[in-house]
Amino acid sequence: MNIYEKLVNIQGRLKAPKNQYNSFGKYKYRNCEDILEAVKPLLVEHKVVLTISDKVIELDNGLSFVESTAQFKDIEGVIEVSAQAGIDPNRKGMDVAQCFGSSSSYARKYALNGLFLIDDTKDADSTNKHETKSNAVADDISWLPDKGSKFDNAKKALDSGKTMQDIRKHYKVSKKVEQLLNT
Repeated sequence: MNIYEKLVNIQGRLKAPKNQYNSFGKYKYRNCEDILEAVKPLLVEHKVVLTISDKVIELDNGLSFVESTAQFKDIEGVIEVSAQAGIDPNRKGMDVAQCFGSSSSYARKYALNGLFLIDDTKDADSTNKHETKSNAVADDISWLPDKGSKFDNAKKALDSGKTMQDIRKHYKVSKKVEQLLNT
């Protein structure tokens, strides 16, 4: 088998169930470690190597993020996929090392998702209904923008103890905006 045939075979056979449970949000999810545990036997079987590396990138505006690259290697070559996650060193309840580690884990998970075609469409963000007072009200609320005063107010509300469910009572929140709010 060439490297592409090996990757396709692993993509088709890999089962990485959602073994973690978020009791606050009441949903199941998978983390980077779950994916690695599931893929290791397949890597051995196909005699390929998987490596993951991180690089911290700081932008001119002071924002920084972790870029994780997953490399699938054999004697023929390398296939790689990268993913990024923002770093907020001032995140409430975390020290700087935890903020970097959290961003690294998140970026690594999504690099592996991309490499092994792990579909997270049926994850907590797409299955949670985030119940509102009525369906009519839910249809009338607007989307929370990814910047500006409404976004800043939502971020402050979360920092002061409000939950994402509280925010969703007033706005529809996309995955992207939720990720920005949580960084």
